[in-house]
Amino acid sequence: MKKLVLVGGGHAQLSVLRSLATARLQSVEATLITPSEHQNYSGMLPGWMAGHYTQEQCRIDLRPLVRAAKVKLVLDRVTSLDTHQRCVTLADGQRVNYDVLSLDIGSETASLSLAALGEKLLPIKPLDAFFAAWPTVLARVRAQPGLRLVVVGAGAAGVEVALAARFAFSRAKLNVKVALVVGSAGLLPGHAAAVQQRVRRLAERFGVVLHQAHAQALATPRGLTLSDGQELVADCVIAATGARAAPWLAGTGLTLDDAGYVLVDAHHRSLSHPNVFAAGDTCARQDVAMARSGVHAVFAGPVLAHNLLATLSGQPLHTYQPKPRPLYLLACGPRYAVASWGDWSAQGAWVWYWKNWIDRRFMRRFSA
Repeated sequence: MKKLVLVGGGHAQLSVLRSLATARLQSVEATLITPSEHQNYSGMLPGWMAGHYTQEQCRIDLRPLVRAAKVKLVLDRVTSLDTHQRCVTLADGQRVNYDVLSLDIGSETASLSLAALGEKLLPIKPLDAFFAAWPTVLARVRAQPGLRLVVVGAGAAGVEVALAARFAFSRAKLNVKVALVVGSAGLLPGHAAAVQQRVRRLAERFGVVLHQAHAQALATPRGLTLSDGQELVADCVIAATGARAAPWLAGTGLTLDDAGYVLVDAHHRSLSHPNVFAAGDTCARQDVAMARSGVHAVFAGPVLAHNLLATLSGQPLHTYQPKPRPLYLLACGPRYAVASWGDWSAQGAWVWYWKNWIDRRFMRRFSA
């Protein structure tokens, strides 16, 4: 009996569970180790903040999936991996052996430079913690009108969260100032100038104040100090400051890139350990440029699923070739969104409904 261990219930791992349910391999004992029986979908987080979705609509119940796949579900966190002994250690001290391992644990928010903010700091990841904390922020605002919210992050996540928060406050008729700190590189680096202009105008229209300066590493008790010398007073700071790899990966013996992510080949197989696979924000590739986006985790999922089963059965592996121009649909608070695809862009309510259709279709694929 070969042992397949799935660590993390991320977007790619959902496809693995579906494939196991279909394949029904008799000679494989599969285990899923993940902290929660639910997987929150990051693509619908801004819509949930804005009040367009309930939390139930934004999360996938893993229990029906593991039952259908005949997979053992272990609700715990992995704290270390021994690639020589081929086992992972859990937070409760239990050790789980594997023959083939799949890592899809996502990433953490790179917010260490803002740690001095203490309780004012709210990282966007892990998602479970953010989903739990946002209603508390809303309750605080209702109790203390005039609070100031700052979002730090120039990418899509920072933009969507800032605009979603602004809309949520407006919808509830709450007086809250919202600012977005985007850094000296400006808003949405890597996107076309037309997309940046569209989002900048929408931020101005909806009342989000942009600051094109870095938030200094030394945060003040009153808020943030910006690189232009300005002090930005804040009662709550949401960090959407990019991703960082899980620290425990550093002690695994796996070959990592300079940022600590598992280096994988086109099959999403570890460069150093062919019985270890990784997908989503857990990994990095050297052969192609691949931005950190949930888009890639979703599309790499079927490839990961095939390759895990192929490795167990001695079959040829498939490769994942990311699209050179991924499509981004940026939610802007109300039922309104901006589309970004290379040099092409568009905006409107119809873009939001397009995004809504894609997100709901993804959720239906993995719902009982």
